[in-house]
Amino acid sequence: MPLEFSSSGDTPDLERIIGVLDDADCREIISLLEAPKTVPEIADEAELPLSTTYRKLDRLTEAGIVEETVGVRRGRHHKSRYVATFDRIAISLDPDRKLRADIERSIDQSLGIWSNATEKF
Repeated sequence: MPLEFSSSGDTPDLERIIGVLDDADCREIISLLEAPKTVPEIADEAELPLSTTYRKLDRLTEAGIVEETVGVRRGRHHKSRYVATFDRIAISLDPDRKLRADIERSIDQSLGIWSNATEKF
């Protein structure tokens, strides 16, 4: 059965989405990302090593269901934060009997650089 993604052409393929959803650590990370979090915060809450957390976040970002945003801290250092960018994922058969994934994106995906600032100036 061929795989097809129902959204725009720049969206990752169905196999990648199913792959991350089949990974227990990825699912745990997704559950923690209602609000933007740094990698150390995610690793601590998910009880994962930092190296594993970075790998899982790379997979989730490549699948298009987690977004990395970068904020500026004092001294012009950048600090990445991650947040889930969907409200719902549905996998179904289309009329041609091809698998398809529909991702219902969060209404407010734009986190912007200033929403991630860690200190007020």
